[in-house]
Amino acid sequence: MSQRGIPFHFMRGGTSRGPYFDRADLPEELDAVSDILVQVVGAGNPLNIDGIGGGDAVTTKVAMISPSAEEGVDIDYFFGQVSPMEAMVDYGPTCGNILVGVGPAAIEKGMVAVTGDTTKVRIRAVNTGALVEAVVQTPGGVVSYAGDVAIDGVPGTAAPVALNFLDVVGSKSGTMFPTGKPKDVIGGVDVTCIDVAMPMMIVRAADFGITGYESKDALNDMPDLFARMEAVRLEAGRRMGFGDVTKSVTPKIGLIAAPRDGGHLAVRYFMPWKAHPTLAVTGSQCVAACALASGTVAEGLAVPADLGPAVIRLEHPLGKMEVTVDFTRDGHVLNFRSAGVVRTARMIARGEVMVRADGK
Repeated sequence: MSQRGIPFHFMRGGTSRGPYFDRADLPEELDAVSDILVQVVGAGNPLNIDGIGGGDAVTTKVAMISPSAEEGVDIDYFFGQVSPMEAMVDYGPTCGNILVGVGPAAIEKGMVAVTGDTTKVRIRAVNTGALVEAVVQTPGGVVSYAGDVAIDGVPGTAAPVALNFLDVVGSKSGTMFPTGKPKDVIGGVDVTCIDVAMPMMIVRAADFGITGYESKDALNDMPDLFARMEAVRLEAGRRMGFGDVTKSVTPKIGLIAAPRDGGHLAVRYFMPWKAHPTLAVTGSQCVAACALASGTVAEGLAVPADLGPAVIRLEHPLGKMEVTVDFTRDGHVLNFRSAGVVRTARMIARGEVMVRADGK
């Protein structure tokens, strides 16, 4: 079998990691792209032993970036979620953790010029249309990964990458509450179907018979929980206007509980067929909106935050994530303007990843 190499940067973004490609180095047709990404990751094996995936949804993510033709936008970011166990790629969602690495990768690849000790990169998330401004540390004209910012779920410290998310309400559906109301009843449980940065169905953990403080491993050992959540998720996806979501990772799932460590809300996030070790960046914004909005399943659980901007602290299995939300209220209506997070990234490797030369 002959092989060919495709240039890539292998990066950690937030609490995820994966290859970052120049979109121009991949085929135009998505089926052909999917075939390559499945090979790159090694999908279809629990260890992804024939590729560079890590056997988990947070380590089988792919970023494809290119200079943007849109005025006022520097980079187009196209995301692919490769299934660890199936030869399947989902292009429906985006990933906020992988997005953390897009600004540094774009500078490393020469797509964006350094402008000083910090460089702002305006990024269009192609999958959802969201606009994000990333602030990357570039002292001396190069990307710096060294710093003193720690994020829960990643060892050590690194340089900050600040992300400001704009136009995130209705990322896929066009509205914050795609069903037309902040709370529905599905399968006998109260559900908030909400779309801010990432479409989600959010349920009180107690309504699924758990505390909401379980570890990732404990949750992944609950097949009955996943079966019940999936039945509700499929109906939530239908009601949100997404049709049959059997093979789609959206809507994602959030199970929430009252905070117990000084935060505003405790959350367990699902991708959706495995528990997330921490919390997705996009999902954090959606959960924060749920915590702030009136009439959702978070009402009575979340610590109130009446004035914006406010830092919303979300407790997850390995610590907390902070989301700075700029919002106003018009009576009971939440006007969600933007959300910001500070995360870190690191370039792990660069070079070529090998795939079959015949493209099959």
